[in-house]
Amino acid sequence: MNVNGQHYQSIWFDESDGSVNIIDQTCLPHRFEIASLKNLQDACHAIEAMQVRGAPLIGVTAAYGMYLALREDPNQLAVALDRLAATRPTAVNLQWALSRVNAALRNTVVAERAAAALQQARAIEEEDSAICEAIGENGAVLLQEIWNAKADLSNPLNVLTHCNAGALATVDWGTALAVIYKTAAAGVPIHVWVDETRPRNQGASLTCWELAQQGIEHTLIVDNAGGHLMQQGLVDCCVVGSDRTTVSGDVCNKIGTYLKALAAHDNNIPFYVALPVSSIDFTLSDGIAEIPIEERDAREVSHLEGIDEYGDVQQVRLCPEEVAISNYGFDVTPARLVSKIITEKGVFAAEQSLLQKLRA
Repeated sequence: MNVNGQHYQSIWFDESDGSVNIIDQTCLPHRFEIASLKNLQDACHAIEAMQVRGAPLIGVTAAYGMYLALREDPNQLAVALDRLAATRPTAVNLQWALSRVNAALRNTVVAERAAAALQQARAIEEEDSAICEAIGENGAVLLQEIWNAKADLSNPLNVLTHCNAGALATVDWGTALAVIYKTAAAGVPIHVWVDETRPRNQGASLTCWELAQQGIEHTLIVDNAGGHLMQQGLVDCCVVGSDRTTVSGDVCNKIGTYLKALAAHDNNIPFYVALPVSSIDFTLSDGIAEIPIEERDAREVSHLEGIDEYGDVQQVRLCPEEVAISNYGFDVTPARLVSKIITEKGVFAAEQSLLQKLRA
């Protein structure tokens, strides 16, 4: 990820002091700050407070959280697993990473647990970056085909995305945005419609910031504008990420994704979902019935944070003080609305017979 001309990852291990460093995403886009995770509590807080977010990055952070916990006390393996598993219920990479670290520790003596956990965390970090780059390359082929088929090449390829599925949601590159970055690198003129993504506004605060750092042309829109743009022929395709995908191809992503998929389907616009194989939950087949949907703090809806005319970050309340608030964090897009699933292993139809093969 490019930040002011310098390469950064969203998370990395500092060998000099044994800390785990993250880009604190709660400060963006107004301040670029690095936070240092020193122990289990720091790692849990980073996930729960959304200093880190996005399914792949949550998984990597959880793996490092295991290392930090076992470095502090190698006997708190079970405690660390339970505490980290409870931080975010929807993102499947969290459980996947914890299971991988736990499996690596089964035949490890207590005194060597921290070192073994660190080895796994660093491996997962390295693999995630390579996986996301491969997702970008595979997805770019689809977007290049759409560009080649466009009748009017005087306008750029217009892509709509929802939430932030970029480098900030992973170690590097991202999932949906990796597709956009690789397409742009291939020479396709590209423009991105960025949904604001209420209530936390990850599109407005994170995706716009990230695209600007990469020099990708983009326009911020309100969440409910996407359908109108599709009706007007101003969207060539949609590309989003996923926090959990069932083996049947149902996709769980940030709240509002389902509505974009419905609009895309009604307007015959391709709706692509970019994700690592690790985010496919092969134990689930019915996303609507089986995926737990996280409900978050009502204050995310009732209040809005921004920067005032003096450069200070402020929070303001938007609604009556006593109003009842519901704040679902995710929704499920049925497989029938998904045009293709883009993974590091290739591009697949959202069909169980095809996705099941990826389990191996």
